[in-house]
Amino acid sequence: MVPAEVTAVPDPESYAVLVGDLKRWRGELAASYAATRDPEKRAEIERDARVLLELALPEMMRCWLGTPWDFHGTAAVPGGGKIACGYFVSTVLMDAGFKVDRYRLAKQPSENILRTFLSREDCELTVGLPYEEFADEAARLSPGVYVVGLDTHVAFLVVPEGGAFRFIHSSGSKPWCVVDESRENAEVLRKSKWRMLGNLTADAGVVRQWLSGKVIPVRGA
Repeated sequence: MVPAEVTAVPDPESYAVLVGDLKRWRGELAASYAATRDPEKRAEIERDARVLLELALPEMMRCWLGTPWDFHGTAAVPGGGKIACGYFVSTVLMDAGFKVDRYRLAKQPSENILRTFLSREDCELTVGLPYEEFADEAARLSPGVYVVGLDTHVAFLVVPEGGAFRFIHSSGSKPWCVVDESRENAEVLRKSKWRMLGNLTADAGVVRQWLSGKVIPVRGA
């Protein structure tokens, strides 16, 4: 049996620093992006934005570790109350600089959360696939920060370059809080029969939405 992973303590102070730093960096990249029409320079800025998001988003998520879960939880900061799975995803994305209504996004089915950012073609759905097969495929995914929709749940899947994926979510199962789980300990991911994945940070359209600061309409709202 795989031992349970240690639950961390919420870190609102580091979270506030990350949110502020990311806001400043987004502003600098967005200004450079708006100032040029050179396709190569714009592509370079988009690559820089992707790298920045892939570094910052997981660190932001981990500041929430240990924050209690509740089906109706709407906490706005790590440890500042309880938080549901959809609110965890929507709040991290909003605080990272995506102009999206976290309340409306959090209330949507997981498919609509993914489709708010990605086209149907950019979302991969598997139904009834045994977990070990799914996990093997996930381990070979392109690096990035993914949103993963499950039967009755939504979460992040962080896939590093050449490393094992991490499943980060507000869990309605033991230990009933925000957790960062390995392949072996991701029981909620294991038990789900319906899994939809989409790589947010690898999608050029998503990166451009982040750079532009434009409001992102919530699908289904």
